[in-house]
Amino acid sequence: MSDPDPPLQHCFPPVVRADTRLLVLGSLPGAISLARGQYYAHPQNQFWRLTGPVLGRDLVPLPYEARLQALLDAGVGLWDTVAAAVRKGSLDADIRRHEASDLGSLVAHLPKLRALAFNGGTSARIGRRQLGDPAGLRLIDLPSSSPAYTIPFDHKREAWLVLRTFL
Repeated sequence: MSDPDPPLQHCFPPVVRADTRLLVLGSLPGAISLARGQYYAHPQNQFWRLTGPVLGRDLVPLPYEARLQALLDAGVGLWDTVAAAVRKGSLDADIRRHEASDLGSLVAHLPKLRALAFNGGTSARIGRRQLGDPAGLRLIDLPSSSPAYTIPFDHKREAWLVLRTFL
């Protein structure tokens, strides 16, 4: 007898304001993030270490709500390309039967948006499929902030610094 499917996991609501200029899109929060109700809560995920230099400030020591506020104040929003999926564990490779987020609707309600940045290959594949080639928006593929994506941090940081252009 096979193991039953794990429960359906859902993404968090988008973190955006009307003045959002850059939207960073993950795939689906991992198990620790879902348990804590926070984007990028796994202590080894490098997201906050990568976005800090983009904003020009250290986000790591800040409480979670202050981190989100710093992003919003800089014109950066967060969301995920997967609205819901079945996944055992936290790896993107284990995402099954996913339902895509309605990126088109969100993008249509962000009049100042200039770019969408995909945090990792799964996010890029799903997000680009949904959006096609949106007029006036730049789509940027980033190396994943996940600790499972093991290229050197300095290489990731350099790629992420491109986002400064859109702040």
